Amino acid sequence: MLPAFKMRLIDLLHLGESELSAFGVPEAKLNARLLLEYCTAKSRTEIFLSGEIEVNREIEESYLRLLERRKKREPLGYILGEQEFWSLPFYVSPDVLIPRPETEFLLDRVFALTDPENFEKGKILDLCSGSGVIATVLGKELGKMILAADISYNALEMTRKNATRHHVGQFVVLVQGHLLSPFLEHRQFSLIVSNPPYVSSLDVAKNLMPEVEAYEPHLALDGGERGLERINEIRDGLPMVLCPGGQCFIEIGAEQGDAVRKMFQENVAGRPGFQQVEILVDYAGRDRVVHARLEK
Repeated sequence: MLPAFKMRLIDLLHLGESELSAFGVPEAKLNARLLLEYCTAKSRTEIFLSGEIEVNREIEESYLRLLERRKKREPLGYILGEQEFWSLPFYVSPDVLIPRPETEFLLDRVFALTDPENFEKGKILDLCSGSGVIATVLGKELGKMILAADISYNALEMTRKNATRHHVGQFVVLVQGHLLSPFLEHRQFSLIVSNPPYVSSLDVAKNLMPEVEAYEPHLALDGGERGLERINEIRDGLPMVLCPGGQCFIEIGAEQGDAVRKMFQENVAGRPGFQQVEILVDYAGRDRVVHARLEK
């Protein structure tokens, strides 16, 4: 219900903080401020400098509607329609996962550990592209063609929108299909980067945060019974699509490092193996990325 009096900007902010906190919304103060910035088109500094100004009824109503959505645990990124990643704004929708800091770590390791020749000698693939943050950043940083593959048509449309938004649409080529299946006829890639589904089916069914369970696409999360099935499928296909000496970087779950290392160290009969397999630990000390190099 709307207050009977006209509210100041600072009052509206405090109301938002109180409401979101009462409903257990994480980072309630930050969320309240970001929603108010969105409704008023003001920056954080402008809001605090203009705190005593009365807000018109239209802004009040808009803000309160957004608070109701967030109180129902709809993710902030979906409400605002975008999420920051790699210090850039990216469009998001319920068709794609909201980009997370773990994937920034994945990209950071890609740029730090990829051999310069593997940025140049073959094609580069963003596998399970989702919102397209990986393909877009690779396109911006490298200035060369990036293939972006996903099973979801709607996810590929979001990849296209984000690549276009950041002026690399000419570099990003969209491919729809299941994992590596569209590419198995040619060993054409010198670099593959992937954030595949790696959450176990049990966790998807019972252990997700409300924002994720109710709103984010389970197709992009569910990695099968142990959370490793999609990673295993990718691993089996890599020798058929990577160039000799080609590298891959795959985001994994925080407790999957040992199982994934073993998976990549086991050779597939009749196919090249990996001469290097390492599990990269993120800044919080958790297993986060498998980095593997195909034998030459």
